[in-house]
Amino acid sequence: MDNSNVHILIVEDELRIARFLQIEMEHEGFRVTTEENGAKAFELIKSEDYDLILLDLMLPGMDGMTICQRVREFSQVPIIMLTARDDVEDKVNGLDIGADDYMTKPFAIQELFARVRNVLRKSQGSSQMNGDSYRVGDLVLYPHTYEVEVAGEPVQLTRREYDLLEFLMRNKRTVLTRDQILEQVWGYDYTGDTNVVDVYIRYLRAKLDDRFQKKYIYTVRGVGYVIRD
Repeated sequence: MDNSNVHILIVEDELRIARFLQIEMEHEGFRVTTEENGAKAFELIKSEDYDLILLDLMLPGMDGMTICQRVREFSQVPIIMLTARDDVEDKVNGLDIGADDYMTKPFAIQELFARVRNVLRKSQGSSQMNGDSYRVGDLVLYPHTYEVEVAGEPVQLTRREYDLLEFLMRNKRTVLTRDQILEQVWGYDYTGDTNVVDVYIRYLRAKLDDRFQKKYIYTVRGVGYVIRD
């Protein structure tokens, strides 16, 4: 695993612990962002694309349980809870609302690394093509049957819309320029208006993002488009 491609958000209000985790994670090659305020961390999660979140429970602004619960409304990013509270009820509640793992402070850093590797393996495995499908959250595309569904509900697409969605999903989390999309979806010899990409992105958003009230396709201003959890 190339850790340099993994971006970890550490949400921890004890600055000594946050700094220790940052140093250790960066030493392993991970890219790291830290935030001590829960509400600010939640805004970061909504706007940025992280591969893993290390989440303390007792935080100013918004507690870790609330953050996890709200994040699970729009993202399946792996979350490992870190807390000084060792009550079984807390652990059960954390896992029930969507945390991938739960560690009680103090903990051995090598055990944390093992847990991190484990959840990343699971996450990367599910985000790749799974047998005969591509998945982004609860959006699933079946390339062999040209079927698309969200949470089990079928989505009807035209062939061009399908080709565009498949290209985005095959390149999940990769920002694609309009030229790249034109070349791969419309063909290298396409000579029409490049705005056709923007038009079809709007079509897809209407059938996916707007219909299901979930965000799948993101605009990267001045660059292009990306699909992600």
